[in-house]
Amino acid sequence: MDQVWRSWGGVLVVAAAAVPLAALATVLLARLRRDAPTRAQAWRRSLAEVGMVVGTAPWVWMILTPLDAPRRVDLVPLHDLIHLPDGSSAGEVAVQVVGNLLVFAALGCLAPVRWPALAGFGRLFLLGAAASATVETLQYALRLGRFSTVDDVLLNATGAALAGLLSRPWWAHRTATPVAATATPPR
Repeated sequence: MDQVWRSWGGVLVVAAAAVPLAALATVLLARLRRDAPTRAQAWRRSLAEVGMVVGTAPWVWMILTPLDAPRRVDLVPLHDLIHLPDGSSAGEVAVQVVGNLLVFAALGCLAPVRWPALAGFGRLFLLGAAASATVETLQYALRLGRFSTVDDVLLNATGAALAGLLSRPWWAHRTATPVAATATPPR
C-alpha cells in the first residue's frame, strides 16, 4: 500500500481536490449553456462533459507517468494476458485487468448521455479503442518506460463499452427516433 501511495498519491490528492472544481464547472456550464432545448438537458450535457473529463483524466495521468524502465511494445492480441511476467500473483493480474477496464469507463458511461450517436456497444468499443490506442502510442513515442500493448487497448475499449451498457437507462430512451411514414411513389 505504501508503494501505491508513493507512486500515485499525488494523482489521488489532485483528483480529490478537483471534485469541488468539477462541481463548480458543471454548474457554470449548465447556467451558461444556450444550446440545450431544456434546462434539464443543459444540466445533463454539463454533467456528462465534466464527468467524462474528471473520470478519465486521473487514469490517463497515471498511464502517462514515466517509469524508470525500457519501453516495450507487444502487438499480438492476448499475448500479454496469457504470458504473465514471472513472479506475478493472481491479485496483481486482477488489479491490472480491472484497472485497464476502468481507464475509459467514465468516457464510455457518459459519452452516449452527451452524444446519442455514440450509443451502442460497438460504437463505444471503437471510441474506447481509439482513445486507448492514442494513449498507448503516446506511451511509446514519448519514451515513458511503459509497456505499450494491444491487450491494454482491448481491455480499455471493453471497459468503455461495458460502462456504456451500465449507463443504458440514462440514454436508451433518447436514442430511439420515430420512424416516419414513407409514401409510396406514384406509378
